[in-house]
Amino acid sequence: MNLNREFKNWLVSLRHDLHRHPEVALKEERTTRQILVYLKQMGIKAQGLSKMTGAVGLIRGGQEGPTLAIRADIDALPIQEMNQFPHKSTNPGFMHACGHDAHTAILLGVARMVMDTGLAARMRGNLKLIFQPAEETGVGARMMVERGVLENPAVDRIIAGHVTGDLPVGHVGVNFGQSHASNDIFRLSIKGKGTHGARPHQGNDPIVAGAQLVNALQSVVSRRVDPLQAAVISVCQFQAGSATNVIPETAQLAGTMRAMTVAVQKQLHDHLHRMVRGISETFDVECGLELQEVFPPCLNDPQVVEFMERAASEVVGAAKVHHSPPVTGSEDFAFFSQAVPGAIIRLGCGDRRGEPALHSPHFDVADEALFTGVGIFYQAVNRYLG
Repeated sequence: MNLNREFKNWLVSLRHDLHRHPEVALKEERTTRQILVYLKQMGIKAQGLSKMTGAVGLIRGGQEGPTLAIRADIDALPIQEMNQFPHKSTNPGFMHACGHDAHTAILLGVARMVMDTGLAARMRGNLKLIFQPAEETGVGARMMVERGVLENPAVDRIIAGHVTGDLPVGHVGVNFGQSHASNDIFRLSIKGKGTHGARPHQGNDPIVAGAQLVNALQSVVSRRVDPLQAAVISVCQFQAGSATNVIPETAQLAGTMRAMTVAVQKQLHDHLHRMVRGISETFDVECGLELQEVFPPCLNDPQVVEFMERAASEVVGAAKVHHSPPVTGSEDFAFFSQAVPGAIIRLGCGDRRGEPALHSPHFDVADEALFTGVGIFYQAVNRYLG
């Protein structure tokens, strides 16, 4: 599908405006207002959500049929942008470092194309436009599902895209099966007995206990998880003490666990609980473990993936559509794909070196990636409903 110059300029300007005004999870108030303004200008029925940010638009086709949903996440990250181009963030300490501004622009572009080309009137069924907040914190999709965004009318299939620097601009990645890993956050407090650093035998050292746990956790993935299954345990925080000659009373550890299946996710949970109990008994310390399940594993429906592969091939050519491996990053699209058949694809926005990197203060999306995204998702709507 060829996009005219006026449409391209409009789309780029829209994305640049979103990039200049990043807002983090559940604070995307301006972003939500702008989305609703754009949808209203297109003549699309849309509404915000009760006690949260985000919006849902609905385009009813001229005939009865299934409902296809497309999801775009809208939140930014608490990162200070280092880029110096004119559309850099005007909100100090925050930026769109994960491409959600591009996802939002692409979905608005698809909505405009559906209306401008007359596809809306020809559709057999409905197109639901889901602009989801708070993807980065893992709560947005769950909240939207709980508020019934997949109902009235009931969604039969849901699709989404995410930009990636791992693929060049104009290339697309599809994944059959597991797409993203689960993400569980653990926090551990260890209470021992403080004492002078010269007389460690008079106390119970929480640092030694914590260090033993860090070392023990490294053996879980290498010795307890099937080598053909992917898993990650990373201790990312270890805080204790304030003096060089005092063994402190307490220590705090925190980190993340990732798994590709629910079975391995549970296995990691079990091993963590068992090791914490062992550390507590071995070193005579009190341990308080908090385990937060943020994202479940994200599973793509094979039929929906095949459908998106065909749609992408018709737009960019089969040679530019790749079967991508799963990643250990997480994606709360998983809450949608648990509820209805769905698939998330990857839209190349990088160069041949794999840049730009997501969550980098230098991240940005090439304009051409927007045009690719609009073309593919418009084609998906046309094939499914047209």
